[in-house]
Amino acid sequence: MRIGIPAETSAGEKRVATVPEVVEKLIKLGFTVAVQSGAGDAANCSDDAYRAAGAEIIDGAAKLWAESDIVFKVVAPTSAEVALMREGGTLVGFIWPAQNPELMQQLAAKKATVLAIDALPRMLSRAQKMDALTSQAGVAGYRAVIEAANVFGRFFNGQITAAGKVPPAKVFIAGAGVAGLAAIGTAAGLGAIVRANDTRAEVADQVKSLGGEFVKVDYEEEGGGGGGYAKVMSEGFQQAQRDMYAKQAREVDIIITTALIPGKPAPRLITAEMVQSMKPGSVIVDMAAERGGNCELTEPGQALVKHGVTIVGYTDLNSRLAKQSSTLYGTNLFRLAEELCKNKDGVINVNMEDDAIRGLTVIKDGEITWPAPAPKLAAVAKPAAAKPATAPAAKGHGSAGAPASAGKIVAIFSVVALLFLLIGAYAPAAFLGHFTVFVLACFVGYMVVWNVTPALHTPLMSVTNAISSIIAIGALVQIAPPTVLGLDRPDGWILWLAVAGIALTAVNMFGGFAVTKRMLSMFRK
Repeated sequence: MRIGIPAETSAGEKRVATVPEVVEKLIKLGFTVAVQSGAGDAANCSDDAYRAAGAEIIDGAAKLWAESDIVFKVVAPTSAEVALMREGGTLVGFIWPAQNPELMQQLAAKKATVLAIDALPRMLSRAQKMDALTSQAGVAGYRAVIEAANVFGRFFNGQITAAGKVPPAKVFIAGAGVAGLAAIGTAAGLGAIVRANDTRAEVADQVKSLGGEFVKVDYEEEGGGGGGYAKVMSEGFQQAQRDMYAKQAREVDIIITTALIPGKPAPRLITAEMVQSMKPGSVIVDMAAERGGNCELTEPGQALVKHGVTIVGYTDLNSRLAKQSSTLYGTNLFRLAEELCKNKDGVINVNMEDDAIRGLTVIKDGEITWPAPAPKLAAVAKPAAAKPATAPAAKGHGSAGAPASAGKIVAIFSVVALLFLLIGAYAPAAFLGHFTVFVLACFVGYMVVWNVTPALHTPLMSVTNAISSIIAIGALVQIAPPTVLGLDRPDGWILWLAVAGIALTAVNMFGGFAVTKRMLSMFRK
């Protein structure tokens, strides 16, 4: 089957649905690839580069659409492009079926099969490699900070120079989804003081891990809405959130807003009064401008100065990094092609039994199949119902699950003390010393490890495993020549146990340091 890559016709769109590096991979799956002449010019992908990768260059959109079995696009096609599409063909790209009902009807009339990359069920872990929304949001978040830096009047990082002291810029990110987290990492990397807020409390740790400070709204309400998005919050929460935003607007230099809710206009977070309260020269980058904007004064596609504040409402942030956006998007579509063509024979199979493919497929052979049913997630055991509280047991009568009584505790300690007394009375002095050290080591080790935060268990284990290999020294003592230590050579079975101990602890020692080194390298730039 032939995959066609047309030039994008939307005003200002510089991305292309695939790049030469991905064309080579598609050909290895058995497809032939045709690219419209000039389709990748704005993304620095020349026709010669596509030819070198094995693609055929076709002049004119009409011929490309007519001769392609599958069409990869970025932006949803126009009515004119749908008219060029061959009947029964397959289209892959951003469709937004809820917002484009007329387009859906036009594509259905063409008996087409349409896979909307924006309809991917993102809660499926195996679908992450195809998640173009995430890859494009990450690029947009990075670019939003660059646009802010371009119009901001000073450095992001603080500096002390002979000419005076420059304070670091203060950046506030409204919304800590994929785009927000990318913006946080970029702004923190440039040296700014970064604050962020999100309705979902679980992202607080992610904000901190990227060098930001999570600003909490003084109102208890969970904001997770499923699919990685936030939900519409109550009026009480929204009022508390507005109060917090008003305070941040007076303090910070740059605000970047990313808040979007699927199928709804962008929530208004920054009012005109907040803009007026900001310091002259401040910047607002409204990443939700295409859906109406999070700022009341945003004008989509424009960067204007109002009340001394520059409000950037660009809707083409991804196109401003066209090469990077196209590379990531092309890779997402290649991963989708792998799922559709598992036999690597160049023929796709739109398997409606596959949850990921079913979620993507909004039209199948001319029949509208959107919206898709909820994915069949793995069954999760229901939590046990809370047991009703029971009255405390009367004195002198125990009950199941009740705290141990003082008498039981005394009895247990008495038995343990008697056991130690017997060991001390009859065991050799050398054994008693070793046994005492062993018991203390077990107790101290248990208390140290048990009280560590679970998030630190893996790095802690890798270090303690290496340190605990001090037991290798004890094994070396056992196999040392008698003349060295003035001891008798141990029995044969003790000798071989010592050899085995050295071998095992050597693996433990080197493995522990190897794991630690590998983990630390993940956090190095």
